[in-house]
Amino acid sequence: MDVFDRMESEVRGYCRSWPTVFTAAQGSHMTDENGKTYLDFFAGAGTLNYGHNNPGLKRRLLDFLAGDPVVHGLDMYTSAKREFLERFNGYVLAPRDLDYKVQFPGPAGNNSVEAALKLARKYTGRETVVSFTNAFHGMTLGALAVTGNSMKRTGAGVPLGHGVAMPYDNYLDGRTPDFLLFETMLDDSGSGLDKPAAVIVETVQGEGGINVATAEWLRGLQDLCHRQDILLIVDDVQMGCGRTGPFFSFEEAGITPDIVCLSKSLSGYGLPFAITLMKRELDVWEPGEHNGTFRGFNPAFITAVGALEDYWTGDDFEKQTLAKGQQVQAALNEIAIAHAGAIDCVRGRGMAWGLVMKDPETAPQVCGEAFARGLLMETSGPEGEVVKLLPPLTTTESELATGLEIIADSVEAVRQKITA
Repeated sequence: MDVFDRMESEVRGYCRSWPTVFTAAQGSHMTDENGKTYLDFFAGAGTLNYGHNNPGLKRRLLDFLAGDPVVHGLDMYTSAKREFLERFNGYVLAPRDLDYKVQFPGPAGNNSVEAALKLARKYTGRETVVSFTNAFHGMTLGALAVTGNSMKRTGAGVPLGHGVAMPYDNYLDGRTPDFLLFETMLDDSGSGLDKPAAVIVETVQGEGGINVATAEWLRGLQDLCHRQDILLIVDDVQMGCGRTGPFFSFEEAGITPDIVCLSKSLSGYGLPFAITLMKRELDVWEPGEHNGTFRGFNPAFITAVGALEDYWTGDDFEKQTLAKGQQVQAALNEIAIAHAGAIDCVRGRGMAWGLVMKDPETAPQVCGEAFARGLLMETSGPEGEVVKLLPPLTTTESELATGLEIIADSVEAVRQKITA
């Protein structure tokens, strides 16, 4: 691995936790060059909801490429784009009575967020965007301005303006009524809070520590936005595409955001792909006013269509995800009870879960022990105190059971080292 140390920037991160060279992947497993296979509870940070090299999606991709198609199309009309738009409307938007227009802003989640922020400001003529404590929306400057993590914000190297943070659901442990501070400041001309263009929120904060907003809180947020004439943006980059059960994570709350950001598992195959959804009346862009070289990656359209056809023509996949989530929750609760002195709580929804350690230093140790035992996981939270689980949604019940047993053994191993 010397070439990585010698040639690659010090900014690299995940590889430091998993010091091996991976060569192959299939389903919920990755294999390194020594032949060791690892169960993957990371899934490309939520990019591989349908697993590595999903056979059905791979077949569609190879068939497409074999025909010398248009691969790079910017925003030109292509048959691949047409098929995606037709299927996305038919399988996702129309059944949910969502009448959104689709913007292709660029290949990554931060591209979707930047487009959403820019559009909200253009439409309203206002500058401020409200986000929430422990939010994460991306590493570009606009997205960083509405991100809570101080280390990531400092990396910008310039002041990050026009963003204001408010308390996320249960941030104040229920001691203050929801939105009391926010709405009081909005109604007080002396508060110093300029009327926002938009509010941006994650229904489940993944990087922030698997913080789950209740349906009641999300409905209250939408009501506040409507009363105050503020646009509501839901960042569904990590928690969309079925991660919490339904295709959109906000469905459970019964809300309809003005703008939605999607990426990560949208292509279904790990190919770069992002879209920004907007209510029709918000589409005030001038032609070419917001663009990007890689906003029309046709292979991603093909695999995205495959994912929609294979997994989203009914509600079976959603039900399976919710059932598997219950399996994960039950096992993590057992681990938390067995190690009550070390674990603060279990939190999550669907197939996004976190084991919150009382001592932040133990979370990376648990992940390290898991890696040694053949399981890939990362940490999250402001202090890295959460052992974070994001298995592919296609992970079998047997594979989940194996991984959860490894987690139990890893927590036990860390505790034994501490008490030794």
